[in-house]
Amino acid sequence: MIRALARRASAYGSLVKIAHTVFTVPFAVAAAILATRRPHLAVTPARLLAIAVCLVAARSAAMAYNRVVDRDVDARNPRTTSREIPAGVVSVGGAIAFCAVTSALFLAAAATLGTWPARLALPVLAVLLGYSHAKRFTWAAHLWLGVALALAPAGAWIAMGAAPEPSIFALMVGVASWIAGFDVLYSLQDQAFDRDARLRSIPTRFGALGAMRIARGLHVVTVLALGACGLLANARALYAVACVMVAALLVYEHSLVRAIPGDPEGRVDLSRIDRAFFDVNGWVSLGFVALVAFDRVLLG
Repeated sequence: MIRALARRASAYGSLVKIAHTVFTVPFAVAAAILATRRPHLAVTPARLLAIAVCLVAARSAAMAYNRVVDRDVDARNPRTTSREIPAGVVSVGGAIAFCAVTSALFLAAAATLGTWPARLALPVLAVLLGYSHAKRFTWAAHLWLGVALALAPAGAWIAMGAAPEPSIFALMVGVASWIAGFDVLYSLQDQAFDRDARLRSIPTRFGALGAMRIARGLHVVTVLALGACGLLANARALYAVACVMVAALLVYEHSLVRAIPGDPEGRVDLSRIDRAFFDVNGWVSLGFVALVAFDRVLLG
């Protein structure tokens, strides 16, 4: 019985890629830390727990919904046939139920955080779930994903009771452009399939080399926006170090995804895409929040 439950939990954890919370949760934590520089509500264990539940539940609902919506596409794409629904590990009904439960959990937790979190929770959920349909009608789906995940730090800021101000909007731009940029690079793997399946993306619209240039541009925006956030939030020296670290890691990320020299079709070497996607971006988020925390604790 216990083993069966553990296998079930593992299957649903894999369905929603729990490990990928490393991309957005640290930036939400950074937003909460920056919010403490402004008038804010009392930081209690109950508030922190509710924020954590919101972050995990909202992301889990969005991922489960995405897997349901994309189940037919995933079954045809050689790269994704092993995902839980096409592989029969998780049923469609089970994934829908999981999405419903985590959505309700998100809305309930948001309701405990105050009037504005409660009012904004449903629109936020609509944006998160809506992303799953975006690539059916727009090549800018990567930007939609960036905006959706940038709602995490915004939500943490509001949940802390801090008033909206330019610094949190700058942080949102930084997160949105960062997510969109690395999603563009990751989607290079599916360029041929997406074109055949009539799915829209930046690589299918602008080609591999054009997509790489757009990803670089987006990541330039990331560094500039994070820097602006620090200036507007009156952050100290370690925050500047965090921005330099992010810039260096993003340069390294782009060095891992290169055009094949002399290739007449303009193809890209994607042999190191997993390292560029998960490892480097994991260090971006974890390194950033660690330095923001040290900046707040050590320098005030």
